[in-house]
Amino acid sequence: MEATTVKFYSLKYNRVKTYWVAALFVVGNIVLPQLCHLVPQGGVRWLPIYFFTLIGAYKYGWRVGLLTAVFSPLLNSMWFGMPPVAGLPAILLKSVLLALVAGYAASHFKRASFGLLVAVVLAYQILGTLGEWAIVGDFALAVQDFRIGLPGMALQIVGGWFFINRLIRR
Repeated sequence: MEATTVKFYSLKYNRVKTYWVAALFVVGNIVLPQLCHLVPQGGVRWLPIYFFTLIGAYKYGWRVGLLTAVFSPLLNSMWFGMPPVAGLPAILLKSVLLALVAGYAASHFKRASFGLLVAVVLAYQILGTLGEWAIVGDFALAVQDFRIGLPGMALQIVGGWFFINRLIRR
């Protein structure tokens, strides 16, 4: 599952397209978690709040990723109570890390290979876990994504690769 010819963008904050694209990914990050929360532990198992952040940041740059990373959890929490307000700092940290790491990987390597997406997901999860541990002071809670969320990480890698390389490659 290697990368195909894909166009990558680095949209700037002074372009309207940046906000339109980010808004579409925020909508995705609102709808997907709602679907996942229909099953027990769907949120912690599938980690849906990060899915479109990864795709947006990788395909359209860190700015789109950052807008998606910040507004997705905030709007989900405000409108649906998930994630709970107490969990927002850790989720925002991981979301921002994901946006920055994915945006960097895309701009530096100029391809979206399966291996690179594995590295991006592991990087933001490891750094985010360390940050979450510092925030909550509970190592068991901080490593929850590695204990329960492995299917979600796999979804981010495989689904992210599919979206970037097959669905929105132009």
